[in-house]
Amino acid sequence: MPLAIWALAMMTFGIGITEFSISGLLPFIAHDFSISIDNAGFAATIYALGVFLFTPVIIILGAKVPQKKMLLLLVGFFIVGNLITAWSPYFFVTLIGRFITSLAHGAFIGIGSLIAVELCKGRETSAISFMFSGLTLSTLIGTPLVTYLGYKISWHFVFYMITFIGIVAFIAVAKLVPAEIKREDEPEFHLLKELAVFKDPDVLIAMAITVLGPGAFFTSITYIAPVITKVAGFHDTAVPWILFVFGLGLCIGNIMGGKLARRSLMPVLLSSLILQAIMLFVLYFMAANAVILVLSIFLIAAFGFATVSPIQHLVMTKARKAGAANLISSFNIGMFNLGNALGAWIGGVVIAHQFGYASPNFAGGLLSIAAFVLALISYLRGKRETKLAIA
Repeated sequence: MPLAIWALAMMTFGIGITEFSISGLLPFIAHDFSISIDNAGFAATIYALGVFLFTPVIIILGAKVPQKKMLLLLVGFFIVGNLITAWSPYFFVTLIGRFITSLAHGAFIGIGSLIAVELCKGRETSAISFMFSGLTLSTLIGTPLVTYLGYKISWHFVFYMITFIGIVAFIAVAKLVPAEIKREDEPEFHLLKELAVFKDPDVLIAMAITVLGPGAFFTSITYIAPVITKVAGFHDTAVPWILFVFGLGLCIGNIMGGKLARRSLMPVLLSSLILQAIMLFVLYFMAANAVILVLSIFLIAAFGFATVSPIQHLVMTKARKAGAANLISSFNIGMFNLGNALGAWIGGVVIAHQFGYASPNFAGGLLSIAAFVLALISYLRGKRETKLAIA
């Protein structure tokens, strides 16, 4: 694999830690600033909203900028944002840092994927998979590690460490990624045509699934640390190990969901969504049982991320059918993060209303059922269109 792909994978590793580590660090942030867990959850919400709102904007504004320069600019946002977060003496400064960091997320992954494909002709799938291995490692190893460091040292130290990862990634991208890569077969970008796709009901249904399905997952996982310690009764030192189990489930679910979806897209999506809902309800009612808690977290991660590839494939299929997929490709990354923001916000609301630390799981179960209903509608609409086409 070209060294440039290693540089991209290093950055996705940093992005993954930045996004997912917040769930393990929330109790420390809340304690440090003397705020409630639900208010500390805004550190996750603001990041997700930044990705959702600004990924398409950055993609459009940077369409004419050389890809390598865009990557370096985005890594710069990542470094500055994490440095501000690490230094922050007040919670609102933490939120500013998280927002700045979020600007790098979606656009870097989108542009990085294009570069990976062009550098590895004939091995495109392997190149993208290798680049995304950084995200996989961040959930399996990075998130448990930084949670442990947050407990042993401080959450400020964690974000200084992530800043250092960003600096190394900046140097790697500057040295290893070619100056400019342009696809010879790249279609011309027509903004009005791309925007018109948002009128298509099938695309809108698919994008709503993108929000609600992952939203259910993030409603639970954002506030999982207090469930582990305050409901199940584990010591703080157990959180990193349980998050490792979560990361393992995420990796397995992501791999299995991608493989199975190639054979039967909608059955995999529908079954994953309903199983995710069931496990979220199980965790809500049985969170005090240590064994069931750990098993539920593993299965929620597995079923939750088994939906990622099918959802992305569904959205892209509907967008291509509508005649415009360029903007949707990047925008859908933002929709996943809108689900992240929605889930973190809803989880904070139910905790703030004294429904208990486990209550986000019940709310997440309802979101997953809503996503299942929309996926079923999409499936039935597709079958009806197929029958009409045959007739």
